[in-house]
Amino acid sequence: MDDMQRARRLPRGAFGALGRGFRGRCPACGQGRMFRAFLKVSDKCPACGEELHHHRADDFPAYLVTVLTGFLLVPIVLAVEMSYTPPVWLSVSLWPAIAFVMAMALLQPVKGTVVALQWYAGLHGFEAAKKARQGGAA
Repeated sequence: MDDMQRARRLPRGAFGALGRGFRGRCPACGQGRMFRAFLKVSDKCPACGEELHHHRADDFPAYLVTVLTGFLLVPIVLAVEMSYTPPVWLSVSLWPAIAFVMAMALLQPVKGTVVALQWYAGLHGFEAAKKARQGGAA
């Protein structure tokens, strides 16, 4: 891929890169898949060859998912419990199941967003990629 094609595929800004990461796509080109397994980030983008192995997402996505799940679910639980007073067996089985499904659904998009943020900001080994982007844009 020549420099002109690569520059055409670069995201226009931070939200472009983060949106690509949220969708599980390469933050550089938006074409290749970021994940080779559910939470395993590919070493390189299969489409453009951008190195992604530098990421250091660690536990941050899990913390964000926990906060997001609580932020979204707690008001719903409180409203339902105060308005309808469902049986205890229903509450004990329903709310943890919903929380689990929400957490699993959010985990990969949030991790993709964190990796894309690191890529865009040039953090944790992505410095060379950021300098190359800035040099190509100048």
